[in-house]
Amino acid sequence: QVQLVESGGGLVQPGGSLTLSCAASGFLFSRADLSWVRQAPGQGLEWVASSMRGLGLPAYSGSVSGRFVTFRDNAKNTLYLQMNNLKPEDTAVYYCKLGLIRGPGTQVTVSS
Repeated sequence: QVQLVESGGGLVQPGGSLTLSCAASGFLFSRADLSWVRQAPGQGLEWVASSMRGLGLPAYSGSVSGRFVTFRDNAKNTLYLQMNNLKPEDTAVYYCKLGLIRGPGTQVTVSS
């Protein structure tokens, strides 16, 4: 059974940093393409970043490119999202996603 569990969210001031984790199980992690999506209050899901299997390069949305970095540890079956220079508009629930499956999410709030 596929499981994805996000953690690492919290309250941070504008300009601050957070690193989210996504612990995965139930599938061959090293062979999977995974993504990060987010949902701001009252908004739909927004794609943030993708982590490709093997040597594939990650991809980022224009709104986070240059500030966020996604990377994975295949030995730990864990996907990460390092978020730098956070802005109030980054406030959202962040999910990791495998196909149509996503975890419960972790809340990120950027506020002074």
